[in-house]
Amino acid sequence: MQHGFLVVDKEPGMTSHDVVSVARRVLGTRKVGHAGTLDPMATGILVLGFNNGTRLLQYITDGDKDYCATIVLGAATVTDDAQGEVISTADASGITDQQIKDELAKMKGVISQRPSSVSAVKIDGERAYDRVRSGEEVVLPSRNVTISSLEIIQIRRIDLQIEIDIQVTCSAGTFVRAIARDCGDGLGVGGHLNSLRRTRIAGFGLDGAVSLEQLKSKSFETLDIADVARTTFSVREIGLDEKIELSFGRALEANPDAKIYAGIDGSNQLIALLQNVDGKAKPLAVFAPAN
Repeated sequence: MQHGFLVVDKEPGMTSHDVVSVARRVLGTRKVGHAGTLDPMATGILVLGFNNGTRLLQYITDGDKDYCATIVLGAATVTDDAQGEVISTADASGITDQQIKDELAKMKGVISQRPSSVSAVKIDGERAYDRVRSGEEVVLPSRNVTISSLEIIQIRRIDLQIEIDIQVTCSAGTFVRAIARDCGDGLGVGGHLNSLRRTRIAGFGLDGAVSLEQLKSKSFETLDIADVARTTFSVREIGLDEKIELSFGRALEANPDAKIYAGIDGSNQLIALLQNVDGKAKPLAVFAPAN
């Protein structure tokens, strides 16, 4: 059985689950998952793991991400993006470029951000967007996120509204829609997101992504699970004796530090993920079967 990864450039109008469904048919396995949900209107990087690759997805999801996006000032929506019902409008034409720059500058660094109510965040096991769609009013609690870079690319004035193209580098759990909403709220005119494209997640970029048509036609090469582990974690070379110990779930001599290490043998096989616990390198996940 093959195990690995595939990077897809998601098209607009599809859910992340739609892409997973296509991949399941193409790859011939039900065991396919993705790292980091993209809204239907969003495009860009969607990392798929299949078979044992799904066991590494949580670590990729935790990586930082790059986005290109367009904010619209002068209208707020129920979903904080262009797909939602407009709940307020205002004349944004008097807002200056400097005011926009000052407002967005407040969002750099470690900030407290309230996720959009129509998001994949779970409340008592149910997605927030499902609760909203059933008519429930949802206000999610704020949480700390890190926006390490927020660059304004262009500001356009269209009638009473303003469009702002931005590039963002942020931590896992950041909602770019919330940046648009909070910018509009801070300037007193309302705001929402008009477009969103994810260009990187952790070590995966658009240069290695395949289109949906390439996926459907099987015109792609998958990524080996060990190669992905090498780009995601520090590597610990595993000898034969250690491989046997790990195959039975036993701990090894401690890693050099507290990070998670990918234990990989001389044949480039991912054996286990290792992290120090009580002075030993404990296997968090074992990929090599016992002999």
